[in-house]
Amino acid sequence: MVEQSPASAEVSQAEDLIQKHEYANAEPLLRKAVATDPNSYVAWFDLGFADNGLGKLNESIAAYRKSVAAKTDVFESNLNLGIQLAKAGQPDAEQFLRAATKLTPTSHVAEGRERAWLSLAHVLEAKQPADALAAYHEAATLQPKDPEPHLAAAQLLEKQEKFSDAEGEYKQALALDPSSDALTGLANLYMRGRRFPEAEEYLRKVVAAQPEGAAAHIQLGRVLAAEGKDEAAVSALETGTKLAPADVSVQRDLADLYAAVGKNDQAEATYRTLVAGHPNDAELRRGLGQSLLRQKKFTDAQQEFLTAVKLKPDFGEAYGDLAFAASENKNYPLTLKALEMRTKYLPENPLTHFLRASAYDHLKDFKDAATSYHLFLTAANGKYPDQEWQAKHRLIAIEPKK
Repeated sequence: MVEQSPASAEVSQAEDLIQKHEYANAEPLLRKAVATDPNSYVAWFDLGFADNGLGKLNESIAAYRKSVAAKTDVFESNLNLGIQLAKAGQPDAEQFLRAATKLTPTSHVAEGRERAWLSLAHVLEAKQPADALAAYHEAATLQPKDPEPHLAAAQLLEKQEKFSDAEGEYKQALALDPSSDALTGLANLYMRGRRFPEAEEYLRKVVAAQPEGAAAHIQLGRVLAAEGKDEAAVSALETGTKLAPADVSVQRDLADLYAAVGKNDQAEATYRTLVAGHPNDAELRRGLGQSLLRQKKFTDAQQEFLTAVKLKPDFGEAYGDLAFAASENKNYPLTLKALEMRTKYLPENPLTHFLRASAYDHLKDFKDAATSYHLFLTAANGKYPDQEWQAKHRLIAIEPKK
């Protein structure tokens, strides 16, 4: 900006300081300049810039307003005022950013106008998404080699669940910059659409580009698990937990995955770590109990299930697990009590009938045992041959002869 005014000397000195990022030293010179010449749009502009550098948002806005009031047709003043107002969440940000899009920057014209359109688009996103997309298009037209407008448009389209359009914008951004966040955007988009092979393809590219990024390893692990590639999923999640050791959700996923692939000792160790940090989490208690159950550590498993239902009294699934563990521990009264509680929250199934029948049988309550064995056989319908064989033979032994 070129302007001759009584304050030119202070302004020139202040601008030298601003170039060196010495905003604290520039500010008093500029306050003196605007006191000397209140109509100097350059002095007010520089003061707004210095105050912004000092983190004084409100003072910066006030100075930029003065600059625009002194000369309304300056691109930089309108742009910076609009940006600052947007930071402050003030509604008139749109007014000044729209004004900037119609003005010409003093230098780097295409870059400056693109920035104005991008800034306007960000302001419009929440309440005028269609106008925001149009603004992103204008920005992309001004700077066709810049991926940012396409990336921002893709993210907005994804929020609107216009997934096909979002995919197209992400791919345009990726073509312009193969290392851009569009890789992650596409991977997330494919995950949401359950297009797991494509999600895996892009996540592998993200991991290759950002090997220290925990999020990509974690997402890749989850995608691989969804594809049934359990061993590869374990490896990816293990890497993710090393890079983000405080992320409890990943540790949960890893513990569940260990259990799914039969690595029950590792599942137990991971669940124990989680339980130590979250002792009142009923789901974690159940997960630990199940890992113990699969290792035939029935006494310890029973205790975890008891803790789980104490923490969450309506935890139907945990009552079922408790019934099984208690049965293995030959604690048949507890088996029956757990099954009774389960019926309050979940429907019966063939195995709950069998567990109940077996418990009554061991307690020598043959009448109730026979009733439950019959219920089991009716519900099983040939799907549990070993238990059905046992039930039929026990009925021969315990039912009265006709």
